[in-house]
Amino acid sequence: MALRQRPHRLLANSKRLCEDRVSSRMRHQKKTIKLGRTADHRRALLANQVCALIQHQRIKTTLAKANAVRPLAERMVTLGKNGSIHARRRALAVLRQKSVVKQLFDDIAQRSAERNGGYTRIVKLGARKSDSARMAFIEWVDAEHIAEQKPKKEKKAKRKEPEAKPQQITPEPEQPTPEEPKAEAPAPKQEEPTAPPAEEPKSKKRRWFGRKSDDS
Repeated sequence: MALRQRPHRLLANSKRLCEDRVSSRMRHQKKTIKLGRTADHRRALLANQVCALIQHQRIKTTLAKANAVRPLAERMVTLGKNGSIHARRRALAVLRQKSVVKQLFDDIAQRSAERNGGYTRIVKLGARKSDSARMAFIEWVDAEHIAEQKPKKEKKAKRKEPEAKPQQITPEPEQPTPEEPKAEAPAPKQEEPTAPPAEEPKSKKRRWFGRKSDDS
């Protein structure tokens, strides 16, 4: 005899089948941009991006990352506008950098006090050359006002330095130099006794045989 399944098991199996069918068709209530990373890696990446945005006022990244950073950055500004100790602790638990949290609460949240949302702006830049990824700027909306308030440093035109004229050198009076002691002449070398020249042999008189002198 085949064993009958209990009713609660039948109900669980039917629910599981329904969930599988719905999940394979549509993606309801799933707004997380996963970026091809695990949950911990994605959380650390977004926190670092928000910290860089707070420090530099504008960052350049891919469009997918910019869309993922935007809600987290605006949530941090909302905590900064609250200003309580509990809000600081919540922001520090996400960002993990005390100096960045201080700048968020003291500077960025104060600038956005009159806004009810929309603290950031995304500017699309086009495709990247290496892998054709879509790039974008993400920046604070109030960052332009800060840039306008800062006075621009005027660049001074570099003046050409006049060429130095050759200075006339006045001859200095010659100072008498102490006379150096003259070097002693080298002693004459003793001439070695030379051998007497050899006597040249006397030329022998030729005798003419066969001829008699006229006197004889």
